[in-house]
Amino acid sequence: MTNSKPFYITTTLPYVNSDPHIGFAMEIIRADVIARYKKSLGYDVFFNTGTDEHGAKIYENAVKAGITPQEFVDKSAKNFKDLISLLNISNDVHFIRTTDEKHIKACEEIWNRCITKGDIEKKQYKIKYCVGCELEKTDSELINGRCELHPDREIEIREEENYFFKFSKYGNQLKDFYKNNPQFVIPDFRFNEIKSFIDRGLEDFSVSRLKEKMPWGIPVPNDEAHVMYVWFDALTNYISTLDWPEGGNYKKYWEQGDKREVVQYCGKDNLRQQSAMWQAMLMSAGLPTSTNIIIDGFITGADGVKMSKSLGNVINPFEVIEMFKGVTDYPEDVLRFVLLHDISSFEDGGMSLESIKQSYQANLANGIGNLTNRVMKMATSYGVELSSDDKNITVYDDKNNSLEKFDLTKGVIEVMSGASWIDEYIQKNEPFKKIKINEEAAKKDVYVALFHLFGVALKLEPFLPKTSAKILECIRENKMPEKPLFNRLP
Repeated sequence: MTNSKPFYITTTLPYVNSDPHIGFAMEIIRADVIARYKKSLGYDVFFNTGTDEHGAKIYENAVKAGITPQEFVDKSAKNFKDLISLLNISNDVHFIRTTDEKHIKACEEIWNRCITKGDIEKKQYKIKYCVGCELEKTDSELINGRCELHPDREIEIREEENYFFKFSKYGNQLKDFYKNNPQFVIPDFRFNEIKSFIDRGLEDFSVSRLKEKMPWGIPVPNDEAHVMYVWFDALTNYISTLDWPEGGNYKKYWEQGDKREVVQYCGKDNLRQQSAMWQAMLMSAGLPTSTNIIIDGFITGADGVKMSKSLGNVINPFEVIEMFKGVTDYPEDVLRFVLLHDISSFEDGGMSLESIKQSYQANLANGIGNLTNRVMKMATSYGVELSSDDKNITVYDDKNNSLEKFDLTKGVIEVMSGASWIDEYIQKNEPFKKIKINEEAAKKDVYVALFHLFGVALKLEPFLPKTSAKILECIRENKMPEKPLFNRLP
């Protein structure tokens, strides 16, 4: 199957002020599922991720560590690159760093276009500022004078001369854009949130910092006393990775008119930046907007408190992978599974190391792993093998409506329900008993189970690629797995 339609998907760029945590692992896994799914349908996919490497928190941490900011981000970026292979993310994913030269040039270009449009101006300002969010805060966004997401940090009062982007100018244009693109933000309740935000009226936002106070950033063109504000810088990565403004990838994946799809994944704390601020910047620069913003909820701990690096309550994805090494040859698929299956596609969801173990045992060890062993044992013992036509299908040529709607949790649950159907079919028809009295009927039952297991494995590929590949290999070669796919936990 071929389809020349380009498809662009990107994660946000995680901030490299500390090690990768499970929240970003969830985001990049979800984007990877969509990328793999679209490829299976024949789309020409450009998948982007990378690292956000400028700003006050980076500078603070580098000073504390006694190294230069560049040394700090070089070391930190490697940890995020390592996460890509650890999670078995598509090997053709593009990785952009905001310290890359092509990114710096793109930031300078979009700055110049916005200032030429008259949308950037210098003025004096006084704000309440959360260093944790790298965002200005209004009184309505504070609880007891502190940021809800970073209650451990005091709000800073900042008063200085900065460059501002005329965000207030784009309220009506954004409203019209939202009206004409009713599926722009998914899910719809997040879309309603940003619409309400726009309706309350927009304030211009700062796009620079004085270099003498915050020296780690991209210099503002023609004014070396200022560096670009980290959000203006970081958001530009979505086109700098495509070698904008002149690169062929930009023209192919971002400027294809009605043929294009430009999808951005982010957490709910990025709703304003991705669906409003970035879109206004694109409008100002005369560039096409994104086509979809997909908003994840937060992962919470057992106590219901959001996991965050600043609170120090995160689950380390490296630790989860390590925990399942030796128990299965597919530890990355274990983490992929629990993040896709156990956490809602759009709502907050709780997770702990104990809940991960329980889900593994119930759904992988006792579920798809046990089912594969059971079906393959009967197939090999009874001499049942799929026809060459059935077992040589390479792509499940059927659009998954749940994935089309970016509801990955529903999508993986539907696949797993297919595995449950096979298990129920075996229990009902009992080919393991029937084989003694009606061999032909028993073999037909096993063929049905084998055929449906093949379909489950094909549908499972975007979610658990290594597990899918192993099941397909066993069916195509008509052999038992050398060992259980998912052993029981000790």
